[in-house]
Amino acid sequence: MKLKNIHLSVLAGLAIASCSSPTKTYETVDGGVVVNIESNDGTVAKKLRLEVLGDELVHVSATPEREFPKDSSLIIVAQKAKVPFEVTESGDSLQVATAKLNVMVSKTNGGITFKDKAGKKILAEQVGGGKTFDPIEVDGTKGYTVRQIFDSPQDEAFYGLGQHQSDEFNYKGKSEELFQYNTKVSVPFIVSNKNYGLLWDSYALSRFGDSRPYKQLNDLFKLYDANGKAGALTGTYTSSDKGVETLVRDEKSIFFEDIKSAKNLPEGFPLKNASVTYQGDIEANNSGEFSFILYYAGYIKVYLNDELVVPERWRTAWNPNSYKFTMNLEAGKRVPLRIEWQPDGGASYCGLRARAPQLEAEKDNQVWWSEMNKKLDYYFVYGNSMDEIIKGYRTLTGKSQVMPKWAMGYWQSRERYKTEDEILGVLKEFRSREIPIDNIVLDWNHWEEDQWGSHEFDKARFPDPKGMVDSIHAMNGKMMISVWPKFYKNTEHFKEFDEKGWMYQQAIKDSIRDWVGPGYIGSFYDAYSADARKLFWNQIYEHYYPLNIDAWWMDASEPNVRDCTDMDYRKALQGPTALGSSTEYFNTYALMNAEAIYEGQRSVDPDKRVFLLTRSGFAGLQRYSTATWSGDIATRWEDMKAQISAGLNFAVSGIPYWTMDIGGFCVEDRYVSGQTVYNQTGKEDADYKEWRELNTRWYQFGAFAPLFRAHGQYPFREVWNIAPKGHPAYESIVYYTNLRYRLMPYIYTLAGKTYFDDYTIMRPLVMDFASDKSVENISDQFMFGPAFMACPVYAYEARSREVYFPAGTGWYDFYTGNFISGGQTKTVDAPYEHMPLFVKSGSIIPVGPEIQYTDEKQADTIVLYVYKGENGEFTLYEDEGGNYNYEKGDYANIPFRYNDATSTLTIGKRQGEFKGMLKDRTFVIVTVSKDQPKAFDFDANGKTITYNGTEQTIQL
Repeated sequence: MKLKNIHLSVLAGLAIASCSSPTKTYETVDGGVVVNIESNDGTVAKKLRLEVLGDELVHVSATPEREFPKDSSLIIVAQKAKVPFEVTESGDSLQVATAKLNVMVSKTNGGITFKDKAGKKILAEQVGGGKTFDPIEVDGTKGYTVRQIFDSPQDEAFYGLGQHQSDEFNYKGKSEELFQYNTKVSVPFIVSNKNYGLLWDSYALSRFGDSRPYKQLNDLFKLYDANGKAGALTGTYTSSDKGVETLVRDEKSIFFEDIKSAKNLPEGFPLKNASVTYQGDIEANNSGEFSFILYYAGYIKVYLNDELVVPERWRTAWNPNSYKFTMNLEAGKRVPLRIEWQPDGGASYCGLRARAPQLEAEKDNQVWWSEMNKKLDYYFVYGNSMDEIIKGYRTLTGKSQVMPKWAMGYWQSRERYKTEDEILGVLKEFRSREIPIDNIVLDWNHWEEDQWGSHEFDKARFPDPKGMVDSIHAMNGKMMISVWPKFYKNTEHFKEFDEKGWMYQQAIKDSIRDWVGPGYIGSFYDAYSADARKLFWNQIYEHYYPLNIDAWWMDASEPNVRDCTDMDYRKALQGPTALGSSTEYFNTYALMNAEAIYEGQRSVDPDKRVFLLTRSGFAGLQRYSTATWSGDIATRWEDMKAQISAGLNFAVSGIPYWTMDIGGFCVEDRYVSGQTVYNQTGKEDADYKEWRELNTRWYQFGAFAPLFRAHGQYPFREVWNIAPKGHPAYESIVYYTNLRYRLMPYIYTLAGKTYFDDYTIMRPLVMDFASDKSVENISDQFMFGPAFMACPVYAYEARSREVYFPAGTGWYDFYTGNFISGGQTKTVDAPYEHMPLFVKSGSIIPVGPEIQYTDEKQADTIVLYVYKGENGEFTLYEDEGGNYNYEKGDYANIPFRYNDATSTLTIGKRQGEFKGMLKDRTFVIVTVSKDQPKAFDFDANGKTITYNGTEQTIQL
């Protein structure tokens, strides 16, 4: 067949009728192509649409209907320009070509292959298209449960998917359920090491990697009890309470994971002081790798086939966690299983479910599944680096804002400051001790007990809210306040929403009482309603904004209407929404809620930067000047370690601002007891000694997170409450806090780069060293900007750890200046006071003056460290720090370029200006080389030059 080359002038926005093939198998439309697929099978696509959004960006839609439904994306922003492309038809194939991509489409089954311009395959849908559609109807609305399978080569690696807690990093061969939970943030975006990213546009419960749900043990295995009898495992419940007899019973499944299923635990048995074991054998019906998911609150261990597959883990009773593991099993072979569980409190949760070996069509491939969509939608993003791919993602979903400069400093918080005097006293203590701090946080329950959602302070505890905020400002601090989308039904704010039909009703109908006092009835507002969002902001504006509060903490934004509910009841509690059923709009509440505050504040105070912190998130969150934290995690070493991989995958998900509760939020009782012993005797018992070290190591890690904040339940998290001055914990925490502030010129430059360059601050090694295959599974080291490699210590009493030094560059020990060649693994020192920290050769690092808060003074003198060994560059970014004038071009850049061959540093001409900018400053240049190592020193001596904005070249 003769080829037909058709150039589409998309800017004209006209469909060219003559482009269609004689059989009408495709037609051109504004911005793309629609392919018609002849099929009588209602479970496959009948129409496929390719929309060209950029040279590297392609939107794919598919439907089993004869026409596409009329709907719009919640996550995609309007694209600024149309992009020309060409369509070529040849036999069964249709090619849509941009300047960077060739997209091949089968006209018979809709299968798509993405290729680069050299013809190399980047990504291909499974033969036949890999799409399935299963009809679903919810609340009278019809849709489809959809699945898409892509072929995936063995050496592919996947990163992203948001922030999860099983300490997984590379998702190749793994699976993740995508829903929102207190400590789990699901973002349906992955970046592959094969030069592409994929954004899955669905708001429903979704799965990546395996489309199947986990099953109960008795659905997958033959079960045998402790005596070998078939049909069940043996559950043994033993209490330390006097007079309580041990209870033994059959357990056909281990499924006590929520309020509903936990009712199947032994009625009346006192779990608070119990020890529980579930034991017996499991026998698989087929051979292969089985996947298990453990759900737990309290202390738990799991042994399978006489192996300790889950060492001791712990979570608090009201906030369970999940953990995944796998094991190869043989058909017909009995394997011992033993679960040892110590529940945490009277209400506690435990569960173990499993999946059989993966379906052949899905095994080792890239699989996406969603419970309810109107159609199948995904966005393909091409790029030669992960940074380019993330740039494409933000082109689709919105630019990240430059956060206010103060947000880059230290934040202090507690589970809550109970009075005005407490919060002011803590800030005063920071100032008197000369420990830098910028932000102090007032968390929940600052209102009268029965007035949640009133946005009014309890006058008995906070008699002068305006004076309190003014006092914080007078001490050069900022104040963030906790604002929930939750309202008690007796408040006027609830009634305002309710009369408009903007409150979720299920919690009210069921008279659900929360955990405060006697328990109060309330619910959450419907953030999917544009008018409800406006009302939510107006209530904040009327009650909080006159106090001059600086930032907003949007808690429980999953939304968490009630803890520990099953999935079906969660959907009932958070819907129906203004846009449709909560089955279809299950995961995007936090995005809608963030829009309410961001758009609201910018409409009334356009010169003040918005700052939001939310416990949940979704694709596009970055456009609303919103950061996410990892929820109410536990005070455990394994939880600290899990935050590294969680933060790295969240960063790769395209949202650059992430933080965690340094020290963990939910505290083991032993640490509270250790604090009590110390308060009473002044002596450090074994548990309190560990508490101090855990916090020290976590602060060391936290100083190199995008945002640096401590928060949690008692014991208090202020440094002097962790350890006294002179103690190594105190000294280390203060050192890293000061280091964070001295690095502010470097850190704020990274914040600027998130907007101007679509940069990512917290970077897995695979981002910067993609050619080194050894880094693809390293989840416990990361780059903090272009210069620093942070290597947190996450084991108690560890005084060394293994570090891999990526190949292709050299590395310097931050504390000694000693040089290490790349491409090797070394065991490095990790004394109590220091986290292993290394600097990439060729790095240029600006170090500012000693400050107590970010805008105390401008960096009129900067110590400029130059780490020799290869060429390097760094561009210092500065602006006014708290307004949006940078969007109008009011900012300045000073470029630095180091030439290793000539050993010269060029400080380039300053570009741009802004109000209050320093015209002149001093640079003190300090060089570190393999032959002349230097330990980092805040105020090192070096070659001093005066800079007035004109270019200079300095011989080093």
